[in-house]
Amino acid sequence: MRPTDDRYDVVVVGGGHNALVAAGYLARAGLSVLLLERLAEVGGAAVSTEPFAGVPARLSRYSYLVSLLPDRIISDLGLAVSLRSRATSSYTPDPRGPGLLVAGEPGGGTAEAFRAVTGSDDEYRRWQRWYGELAGLAEAIAPTLLEPLPSRDELRAAVISATSERLWSRIFERPLAESLEELFTDDLVRGVVATDGLIGTHTSLRSPTLAANRCFLYHVIGNGTGDWRVPVGGMGVVTGELARAAREAGARIVTGAEVARVDVDGRAGEVGYADAGGEHIVGARYVLSGVAPAVLARLRGAAPARAPRGSQLKINVLLRRLPALRDGTDPRLAFAGTFHLNESYRLLETAYADSAAGAVPEVLPGEMYCHSLTDPSILGQGLAERGWQTLTLFGLHLPADLFVADNDALREKLVARYLTALNEYLAEPIESCLARDADGRPYVEARTPLDLEAELGMPGGHIFHGDLDWPYDTEGGDRWGVCTDTANLLLCGSGARRGGGVSGIAGHNAAMALLAEASS
Repeated sequence: MRPTDDRYDVVVVGGGHNALVAAGYLARAGLSVLLLERLAEVGGAAVSTEPFAGVPARLSRYSYLVSLLPDRIISDLGLAVSLRSRATSSYTPDPRGPGLLVAGEPGGGTAEAFRAVTGSDDEYRRWQRWYGELAGLAEAIAPTLLEPLPSRDELRAAVISATSERLWSRIFERPLAESLEELFTDDLVRGVVATDGLIGTHTSLRSPTLAANRCFLYHVIGNGTGDWRVPVGGMGVVTGELARAAREAGARIVTGAEVARVDVDGRAGEVGYADAGGEHIVGARYVLSGVAPAVLARLRGAAPARAPRGSQLKINVLLRRLPALRDGTDPRLAFAGTFHLNESYRLLETAYADSAAGAVPEVLPGEMYCHSLTDPSILGQGLAERGWQTLTLFGLHLPADLFVADNDALREKLVARYLTALNEYLAEPIESCLARDADGRPYVEARTPLDLEAELGMPGGHIFHGDLDWPYDTEGGDRWGVCTDTANLLLCGSGARRGGGVSGIAGHNAAMALLAEASS
């Protein structure tokens, strides 16, 4: 074995937002930190880019909203980040008549919208009770996410104290479908609630694995409110601030660094990587992994585990103007929040059944929103003043296996099908609103799970690195939810317990676990 080129207290493998959070905390604590990122820029999925040549529109290319990022991390690291709430919570077109518009603040015509869709006030009262209970759940769980893992009994006691034993059972013990069928009578309303359990998760709402419940939980507890916010300036601003904070604290960040191996023995570690300057081996007291557990296993020379498989299609669109809606709803309201497309309860379950059987869903569920309505700063050189807007669509129940035969052809076909599906609810075809280049080509880009795997190194394009875990200790002894089978190798990415989403929580918790170990 050749001598190491250098030694650090900590080497962080991967440069996603969680890895940057960990590097920032550890460098501020006085440790020497080296962070290695394979790509030319840090941030992983939390980046902004101008995907359309010559057009100054900076889109959040992969991840696009922030809910779980705690204010404490922003404050601790001194991040100059502004997160802005959206004017509308959601809008769901209804083939039966007027769509369901849920305001971002209490009131705002939401009760009237429920009455128009369901024919009475009963469903809205049930909605209010449900989300009132979830607010209590968020207040109880959010503060625990930056602390050592509670036991299941401890978390249960906290949730029941803040809400009820019935809510604990509905979220933690019974399939989400059972609760939705008890709580609501309208198929459309059930679907609006259900989608939070399916983002990036390929499962049935009825599954006894409760994968949908775990996904739902993380989508409604963010920062103690569950509010999904827009990062002003785009997702790249969040990453840029995290990188700045880490560098200013003394961390060394190397991009274009392809890690080839990770060796750890519980007391020391080595990381081998190559960059433009050649091949290097660096020593470390600790190694933190921001890459997916499946990737880490390969870097350690372990037998390959079955890689997770993502299940979504991301489409970014640039519009000259927002399209008018058939039901007369103001498009600046409808597209400002989450626009639910074909996401009734029945259609979501049907789409899952189709895709689980290996077929592209006959009816495609998806959700959209317009970032530029909340934050026009992402549009440069007068585009906003001319009425231009961005549109982001996130398609559900499209597992990676569907794309294996011909990724490019299916991607193109699905983009066309989603635009056609949207047209069912528009007073004018979306194609007439698309911005186009000089040759008439529309400004549309899409990313499948296989594209995410190729571009970001996410196995199977799974945006959470695997199914989400409950936010309590199930292993015994894994105090922060970041342990591996070797004491000086910790997980700091989305594959950690309490990982997933743009949160920084896994990075914070890995740093806290390391600092506690180092001081003991």
